[in-house]
Amino acid sequence: MGEMTVGAAVVCGGILAWLLAERQREVRRARLLLAGGGAMAAGPPSWEWTAGELRRLRAHWRGEWWALAAGIALALVAASVIPVLAGAAGVPVLRRLRLARKAARVRRARADAVIAFCGTLAGELRAGRQPGEALLRAARDSGGLGEARAAVVAAARFGGDVPGALVTAARRPGAEGLLGLAACWRVAVDQGAGLAAGLGRLETALRAERDQRADLRAQLSGARATVVLLAALPALGLLLGSAMGADPLRVLLHTGAGLGCLAAGAVFEGAGMWWAARIVRGAEAV
Repeated sequence: MGEMTVGAAVVCGGILAWLLAERQREVRRARLLLAGGGAMAAGPPSWEWTAGELRRLRAHWRGEWWALAAGIALALVAASVIPVLAGAAGVPVLRRLRLARKAARVRRARADAVIAFCGTLAGELRAGRQPGEALLRAARDSGGLGEARAAVVAAARFGGDVPGALVTAARRPGAEGLLGLAACWRVAVDQGAGLAAGLGRLETALRAERDQRADLRAQLSGARATVVLLAALPALGLLLGSAMGADPLRVLLHTGAGLGCLAAGAVFEGAGMWWAARIVRGAEAV
């Protein structure tokens, strides 16, 4: 018991020291860049941590590190280093899930911005402005172009390849609707078709597609909740066994049969989660 506790404490201390050192390197690098490579501005010593720096550190590492903290706490209770290893292995998995959710939010926000941009551009054209001027005003008033705004604005202002710039901007996730805008622009320039009417139909189609995807996500929310509940059942079983006095942690972490069951259960749990997530992703991609 004592050796396991000391080992878990040493691992915890090492990880904490690594996090602090990594954070300090980032702070020094940022100060050097802001100072133009010169001497760093005077400030608190490197070992002195303020409440703001701790908040920034927590915001940088986010919530996936709670898996490691939970593993360390469980290791201290169960006198085993296995929970620490499991918590450390869960950190990159949870980080990947968090980044995937963040990317999905950014993609949806960008798609909404593209729809708003198309609507603004159509309104400017209906007001009687020329396509180039209308594009400049819409790009100024809307965030649909994002990082590619400068290239599209330059193409519209100086007679460049506006459809090509729009196609380049459409490569970002969520901005695929700009491909339709590029096609409408080509048709309007080459054949003299009405650009405002085409943009109106494009905006309507993009809104319908967005609403369909939102409805699909709402229908899949129940499936996601079921998956999370099923994933939490093993932990609930351990809590129930502990409440009944069966001491499941000792059996799982300190006996050969328990370690075998733990390994098999972890494999089946991971496979089930992966398969359920694949089914949900496949349904969203339809």
